[in-house]
Amino acid sequence: MTVDALTDVTGLRVGHANRTGDGWLTGTTVVLAPDGGAVAAVDVRGGGPGTKETDALDPRNLVQKVEAIVLTGGSAYGLDAASGVMAWLEEQERGVRVGADPAHVVPVVPAACVFDLGRGGNFRARPDAALGRAAVEAAAASEVGAAVAEGCVGAGTGATVGPVKGGVGTASTVLDSGITVAALVVANAAGSATDPETGALYGELFQGRVNYPDAHVHDAARRRLAECAARNAPPPLNTTLAVVATDADLSKAQAQKLAGTAHDGIARAVRPVHLLNDGDTVFALATGVRGLDAGQPLALNEILAAGADVVTRAIVRAMRAAESVDGRGGVWPSYTELYGSHATRH
Repeated sequence: MTVDALTDVTGLRVGHANRTGDGWLTGTTVVLAPDGGAVAAVDVRGGGPGTKETDALDPRNLVQKVEAIVLTGGSAYGLDAASGVMAWLEEQERGVRVGADPAHVVPVVPAACVFDLGRGGNFRARPDAALGRAAVEAAAASEVGAAVAEGCVGAGTGATVGPVKGGVGTASTVLDSGITVAALVVANAAGSATDPETGALYGELFQGRVNYPDAHVHDAARRRLAECAARNAPPPLNTTLAVVATDADLSKAQAQKLAGTAHDGIARAVRPVHLLNDGDTVFALATGVRGLDAGQPLALNEILAAGADVVTRAIVRAMRAAESVDGRGGVWPSYTELYGSHATRH
């Protein structure tokens, strides 16, 4: 049984930790790999990323597998959350072995951040090592194959997409070959996820027929957004983060290709992306449970295409799951508040 989430890739677990109120509106999300790790890669398209340990994922370099990926709020400050994850992994003796003693490990914990500073009202309220530890402990405590919370949770707690509330979304698919491909996305962009002429979600235009909002609904939504914009500072950065994963047996080079093509899924659902101030980053994980038939490049192509598709759908789900925020740092209505049941896909 699948739950249409990243956790449909057997062995992957997801944990969120967040803080809200008293100036806080931020959080951290951890994707925990099976014990022994997963093949990992990354593709950074944004011109202003905030990342940690991404060089280790270069196919030319030593590290082959990682135990966890961290997605966090707090801009570059929030990357400290990875230290809490690293400490927890060391306690579990999980990481790259650097000595004969099983306790002598160095956990490699790649991380990337979104900009949400000050959105709760306090610029200094940002994730730290303790919040990262809470997120990885939540992942470890979850059941294999468990559903994943979406919306204003974890790294998506303070996320916005233009003037609309963003958040975390996830989706999965099973190919005819039996291989699973899934994604988890933190949608936090200066660009828009909605067509300004109709109010329809860009990502849903790629999924089939769309029931467009009535004109009066769209007009009311635009008035509401104009009211909110008068209270908010414009988003300074355009950062969408994603983890795309599969249970296929991929090399690091193949996983890097998967991370790259998955960016197409972001470009379908958010406009603009990949600009100078963007931090758009996609990680790829491959658990290696299912082999690829030798000499069958089409099998890999199907995985690459599916990776982009599930990223697009995860962004749509993030937008639909997010809840409105009206706080000290600003006001961001959710897509559901603006359009209700309108623009749902048929």
